[in-house]
Amino acid sequence: MTDVKYVSYLRVSTGKQGRSGLGLEAQRHAVEAHLNGGHWEVVEEFVEVESGKSNGRPMLTEAIELCHAIGATLIVAKIDRLTRDAAFLLSLKDAGVEFVAADMPNANRLTVGIMALVAEQESEATSKRTREALQAAKVRGVQLGAYRDGVFVGRVGTAEDAKRASIARSEKYRASAAKKAAILGKVDPERTLSLRQIAQRLNSLGVPTVSGRGLWSANSVRRLQSVAKPLAK
Repeated sequence: MTDVKYVSYLRVSTGKQGRSGLGLEAQRHAVEAHLNGGHWEVVEEFVEVESGKSNGRPMLTEAIELCHAIGATLIVAKIDRLTRDAAFLLSLKDAGVEFVAADMPNANRLTVGIMALVAEQESEATSKRTREALQAAKVRGVQLGAYRDGVFVGRVGTAEDAKRASIARSEKYRASAAKKAAILGKVDPERTLSLRQIAQRLNSLGVPTVSGRGLWSANSVRRLQSVAKPLAK
């Protein structure tokens, strides 16, 4: 009988997967070695492939949402290389789910919270240095921004700019919705619930809406389904 359910989160950097200890197989082995038998089940594995310049963690978000949905523990293979990654650490700190790191089994939400504070402090220090450098440039007479000697030299937005912005917003919505589409299969696997019932279940699980604001409604579920249908083909 399975006593504990786990959701596994693995992370690799583009182009480095085969040349470092963060390779997928190495991480899977670390997870298996840490669990080392017992009554457990890895329900699902999420793999994040990102370039290092990206702060987004869509797969981590999905993994956390699934943990919320089924009451699972999140297990990550390696946290040692991520102690300066504020986005990752804050996601873990604020997730509200139990987690374990194979390479740092004593880590918990408290210790990760401390790591996140350190990472934030370093980020703030970097921002401060940037502001001071800009201020020093201003003192030297360098003119910053869209004005030169009080005259606006920037560019006024056009109708084409507005159109591109609208398209960008739509694409951003579709991209965000696509990341959440998989949760529909988790909350309504038999596809028997009404839109309102699905919305109620998503809200009860604490799943954020696509925009990150407000609560799920029948209409927002319908919009999410419209994105999910093409992905299912």
